[in-house]
Order: sequence, then structure tokens, then C-alpha cells
Amino acid sequence: MAAAFALFLKLIPLYVTVTLGWIAGRYLEASGKHIAGIMLYIMTPSVVFAGVMAAPLSAEVILLPFLTFTMCCVIGFVHLVIAKRIITDDSASLIPLSVGTGNTGYFGIPVALLLFGQEGLALYIVCMLGTTLFENSVGFYLAARGRYSLKDALVRVARLPSVYAFVLAVMLNLSGFSIPDVFTPLFDNLRGAYSILGMMIIGMGILSFRGLAGNLRFTGLAFFGKFVSWPIAAMAFWWLDASFFGIYNLAVYQAFFLISITPIAANTVVIATLLDTAPKQAAGTALLSTLFALAFIPVMVALVIP
Repeated sequence: MAAAFALFLKLIPLYVTVTLGWIAGRYLEASGKHIAGIMLYIMTPSVVFAGVMAAPLSAEVILLPFLTFTMCCVIGFVHLVIAKRIITDDSASLIPLSVGTGNTGYFGIPVALLLFGQEGLALYIVCMLGTTLFENSVGFYLAARGRYSLKDALVRVARLPSVYAFVLAVMLNLSGFSIPDVFTPLFDNLRGAYSILGMMIIGMGILSFRGLAGNLRFTGLAFFGKFVSWPIAAMAFWWLDASFFGIYNLAVYQAFFLISITPIAANTVVIATLLDTAPKQAAGTALLSTLFALAFIPVMVALVIP
């Protein structure tokens, strides 16, 4: 448990950042919506581009985002069926986003860098793109509950800069190009700002720390899907591939597992706010899951990741 405690201490700055975001939202009237636009169109594509450029690409690695996307879809749809049976208000449509994706970027990237180093981080970012695709396509469409057509959802995906950043980075990487040394500090700084601003968005979404759980059925199902169903699915993939197929290596299994144990995505709060679909419920549950992850991630990492 010494390793778990050491990781616990290293995660504390992330939670201080959430608190700073709350202070900014409550007392400075800072808006997470404005920051979300910068994150979506500038920082996320930059982080994805730099990560894929640094990754050792192969056909198997390029397929990783689609594997992650498929897993997100399966978990999201299964829990949506359950949500429609036990949750009576419109927050049920947020369950696929809450359980299918995760805070893989703002929260997961600094943890991945801490655990795996630069090369492992690159593989993690390739896997992470699958959650970004789900979040901005299927997850968004299900959360909209018919307010937006399938065509609108597809147009949203087509406008997602991260997709083009991924494709461009794959082409350049396979062609033997690399990021010039003069730009390395820029991408390092963007990655740091990405994590800091992303965690602050969670704090900005919370106006009061009272009644964070809101609808207990929603919170309970979201926690079950995020911290039980996803890790079990990731471990099943790890076991099946390692035992029978042998397509991927330990670094990929570890990256996939880290994705599975990240807390509820901060962008779930952003999307809920944009759609005016239980935004307080989404913000409260996201923050609770982030607080829970402070202890959950170190323990799981110590138990599973060598």
C-alpha cells in the first residue's frame, strides 16, 4: 500500500485545482463554457497530435481508439437500458455519458505520465481518443434525447478537431516525421494547461457543495457503471487478449485499464449544461466521482498495475 499512498499524495494537486475552479466560479463568476471552447478546439487537438506523434504506431495501435469507442458504446447502452427502468427524470439520458466515457484527458493524462512515462503516455492518448469520439457523437446524441437528429450528431463529429489532429499525426508519424525540437516546449505547456483548466471546469460547475449526490439512483448507477462495470470490462479485455490472442502488450493493457478507472468526465457537465439536462446533477456526481477517485485510483493501480 506504500505505492498507493505515494500516488495518492501526487494526485492531491489535481484536487487543489478543482477547488481553485470552484473559487473562480463562485466568487469570480468564471464560466466553464468559455474554457470548454478553448479546450475543445485548441488544447485537446494539440495534446492528441503530440501524443500520437510520439507513439510507436502499428495497425494494432491505430485500431485502439476504435476498440475504446466500441467499449464505451456497449457500456453506455447497457446502462441506459437500466437507467430508463429506475430513473424517472430526464437525467437518465446522461447515464451513457457518465459511465461510458471518463475524465481520461484532464485527469488521466497527468496520471498516465506519472505512471507510464512519455512512451506509455503516447499509447494512453491513442486509446483516449476513443472516449473523446464517443463523448462527442453517441454520448452527445443519447444525452440530447431526440433534441438533435442523428445527422446533427454526425456533423458534430465531423467538426471535432481532435479527429483531424489524430489523422494528421498518424500520417506524419508513419511518414517518418517528428515534431521539431523548437516546438516541444509549446506542446509540453499545452498539455499542462489542458490538465489544469480541465480540472478547474469541474469546480466551476459546482455552485454549492450541499446536495452533491442529488438523485441517489442516478449517482449510484453512475458510480456502478464507472467504477465497477468499466474496470471489469477492461480486465476482461486484458485477460482475453493476453491468454488467447496476444495482439497487444502490457503497456496497452495498462493504458486501457487506467482509462477504465478515471472518474466521470468533466465534459459530461459541459454537455449537460449546453443541453440544459440536469446540469447540477451532472456536476455534483462528477465532483463526487473525482473525490472518490482520489482513493480509488491509487488502490486499483497498486493492486493491478505492476
